Amino acid sequence: MPARLNLILMAVALTLTLSGVARAEGFQSAAPEALLIDYDSGATLYEKNGDVQFPASALVKLMTAELVFRELKEGRLHLDDTFHVSEHAWRTGGAHAHATASFLDVNSNVRIEDLLRGLIVQSGNDAGIVLAEGMAGSEEAFADRMNKRAAELGLTHSNFLDPWGHDDPNQKVTARDMARLAAEIIREYPDYYHYFGEKEFTWNKIRQLNRNPLLSAEPGADGLKTGDAPDNGLSLVGSAVQDGQRLIVVVAGLKTAAERGEEARKLLEWGFHSFEPRLLFQPGDVVGTASVYGGASSEVPLTCDGPIKVFLSRGGGQERLTARIVYRGPLAAPVAAGAQVATLRVWRGDTLALEAPLRTQTAIPLGGLGKRAFDAGVEFATDLIRGALAKN
Repeated sequence: MPARLNLILMAVALTLTLSGVARAEGFQSAAPEALLIDYDSGATLYEKNGDVQFPASALVKLMTAELVFRELKEGRLHLDDTFHVSEHAWRTGGAHAHATASFLDVNSNVRIEDLLRGLIVQSGNDAGIVLAEGMAGSEEAFADRMNKRAAELGLTHSNFLDPWGHDDPNQKVTARDMARLAAEIIREYPDYYHYFGEKEFTWNKIRQLNRNPLLSAEPGADGLKTGDAPDNGLSLVGSAVQDGQRLIVVVAGLKTAAERGEEARKLLEWGFHSFEPRLLFQPGDVVGTASVYGGASSEVPLTCDGPIKVFLSRGGGQERLTARIVYRGPLAAPVAAGAQVATLRVWRGDTLALEAPLRTQTAIPLGGLGKRAFDAGVEFATDLIRGALAKN
């Protein structure tokens, strides 16, 4: 095999015969940024500027909570552990800072579970700072952890500067990233997600109400978080379950709290009542193949981890559906079984409606000398053709 193998972005088109594909024009949100996804499949039901950045404000507390939940799940922290309330946390995030606070007493020691409730139910800035200092030593060190974890989760358009949501032009998120983060929290932390659905929390004899309006306005709503950026609009990440289906909604850029809650509620209601799922592939089904270079076989079957579904309009509207398998290839042998090497992408018109990872079904060992020589010749010829095309 040659020392260098040219890897290119390859796309294999699939033919999908479907009718009644939903049209996004059936609903238009007033929110400048909006996204509605089906939790189980990850399918996008509605999108408006899903990758446009907006001020993160208190939505950063979702990432703060995710990091705490992860430490709890892996046993490095426990709900009854306590963290110290520093003077910095008290002065920066306390009630006298004229922002949302959990009313923590300076120099007190507070249980992690109480800090989580203060962070999530009341959106307490002081609780966020105490959690960050207790876990990482400082807000800055915790922010580094936040961004590292964001990269691991594929939140490619978000940047975190602190654990509570200071108004900074460099601290921004997107609707798609926030929906992905919400799905991660719901899926990976069922023992702790319930905190987002608690409607009130009393601390220091002060009754604190959950700021998420969906909890009282939308049937089945059970989380997540609001954000307020007074000069740049109000945002919300929410989730609800009806008839066994969970949807995640994100809206941002709204002018009032009432408008924010109403837009999120309308999107959820539209999503629950306007679509029906159509199963494309069962878990383990062969979705397609990927090309292999220098292997005993020239291609490897690709399978899906879970069910792959699209959503069709109950009204029977028509719109073009396009599907492609995308990967960097050809894959260089040997290829291991179960390796995630490709992505299935399905577009509804111009909207990317679904992305699903694909894995190799079988291992492909190195081919014999003859097969490798043949593939090397094909690669050499392909290089020549690419070079000629590049010159033209």
